[in-house]
Amino acid sequence: MVTCYLKYVIDPYKVNEFEEYGKMWIPLVNKLGGTHHGYFLPHEGANNIAYAFFTFPSLTAYEEYRVKMALDEECQVAFKFAEDTKCILSYERSFMRPVFK
Repeated sequence: MVTCYLKYVIDPYKVNEFEEYGKMWIPLVNKLGGTHHGYFLPHEGANNIAYAFFTFPSLTAYEEYRVKMALDEECQVAFKFAEDTKCILSYERSFMRPVFK
């Protein structure tokens, strides 16, 4: 299993737009083979940092998701929404593997 960790730098004046963007992606990731664990928006502390986490059975499954995502119309709508609203200033993506024992 591999978990994709996304750290976003968002426009603090567009948190509502970023939340709408996140709500678009949760069902899309699930539809395309992953398990989304949610978006985490600023509450206390930094007002411009947000996170998202989602899991795939393997890195290969994630790479297959990326191919499907590029062809999916709903995914393209979500990308365009972020581009049009400019709610995301930058992001970084890392992959982690869980340790349970």
